Amino acid sequence: MLTIEKYGAIDIGSNAVRLLISSIHEEEGKKTRFKKTSLVRVPIRLGADVFKSKRVSDENIARMIDAMQAYQLLMKTHKVVKYKACATSAMREAENGKELVRLIKEKTGIQIDIIDGKDEAAIIAMTDLHELINTDATYLYVDVGGGSTEFTIYHNGKTIASKSFKLGTVRLLNNLVSDQIWQSVENWIKENIKNYSRISLIGSGGNINNIFKNSGKSMGKPLSFLYLSSYYKLLNSLTYEERIWQLNLNQDRADVIIPATRIYLSAMKWSGAKDIYVPKIGLSDGIIKSLYNEKLKKQ
Repeated sequence: MLTIEKYGAIDIGSNAVRLLISSIHEEEGKKTRFKKTSLVRVPIRLGADVFKSKRVSDENIARMIDAMQAYQLLMKTHKVVKYKACATSAMREAENGKELVRLIKEKTGIQIDIIDGKDEAAIIAMTDLHELINTDATYLYVDVGGGSTEFTIYHNGKTIASKSFKLGTVRLLNNLVSDQIWQSVENWIKENIKNYSRISLIGSGGNINNIFKNSGKSMGKPLSFLYLSSYYKLLNSLTYEERIWQLNLNQDRADVIIPATRIYLSAMKWSGAKDIYVPKIGLSDGIIKSLYNEKLKKQ
């Protein structure tokens, strides 16, 4: 007998706030299917406040409450049975982060968990990544966000090392990333891949998804270092307005896409990767999977 339940995942990032609603299809004797039903993204750039002033502004507090009320209603109308809301880098560093969590709970009923970089990387690792990669190969997984980037090394289908760095697109836009951070990332990558040859990158995040979509490549095919380098040059040759008009980018994507591409290219250079795979997975997908795993444990 087929059973269908809907789960919700709210990802409160430094550049945007997302709601993913997925249908979980279960049938005895068959593999569980996870089907994305709805994805809503609101460009509330919390990092622009927090990384400068250490606080979420009054304007963005109001926007967050509005967004959470909207998400609560969407989950209600979709008949979502379980949800989880996770806040990452910006909310971690906001002096009024806990106060905002309390206010949102009071106004909307939505409970937000502020997670650290390790938890973030662990949740992302719960995705069906093993189904998308060759288990005999070595990969460097790079999840670029507005406030931080999570790096994970997989070898023979197993996690070898994982680390989160305060290297994010919104930080870079505001010149808040020191040379020491870049050097730390380079050192970590080189140190942790030195025993492996032929590394490929896996990229996640809205920016690399957008680049992949514009490439016209079919799903499962990688982007080459040469292609990404050429695209980076193209992005830098255009003004902010030209990137919106000529590349059909959203306003809140047209600026962060340049520092995001720089992070992916740097990771490819330091790891020696010639290709980057873009499976379109991220924190929201990991949250959905973690909710399902919790259900299985209870059963």
